[in-house]
Amino acid sequence: MTLEELVGSNITEKKMETVNQALEELLVAAQQQDCLTVGVYESAKLMNVDPDSVVLCVLATDEDVIPLQIHFTLIQAFCCDNDINILRVSGMGRLAQVLGEPSTADSNGNEPNDLHCILVTNTQCQSLKCQALQDVGNYCEESRCKNQWVPYLSLQER
Repeated sequence: MTLEELVGSNITEKKMETVNQALEELLVAAQQQDCLTVGVYESAKLMNVDPDSVVLCVLATDEDVIPLQIHFTLIQAFCCDNDINILRVSGMGRLAQVLGEPSTADSNGNEPNDLHCILVTNTQCQSLKCQALQDVGNYCEESRCKNQWVPYLSLQER
């Protein structure tokens, strides 16, 4: 491994950590302000009614999403047509932790929410949380400039 590869790898890892942290902060802030729509069906309804209010679409993928691929494709196309930033993430367990959701059915038999599609709508956020939205948006824009139309993040368990 060359020095350039080593330095480039460290910079990329730090950037990914920063974007991961910004995404987590953004999701928590949006949830607290009731600016989060969770679920494929609920997200599709909101985008059909008010696409201008959506500022970010998070598509969560793990091994079990093959049946959802057609939904993801349609959502991605809609987001591209409406200039909505899209971010694919893996790590459903971490996503459930961040949002305070149970990852499995609870003792009462209640199923966990569908976290495969999450929309962040316009927020009246504080400067730090707006910075988180800006950081995630910048990452999405940089990825598009590199012809990676749907950027990908791996959320790490903590």
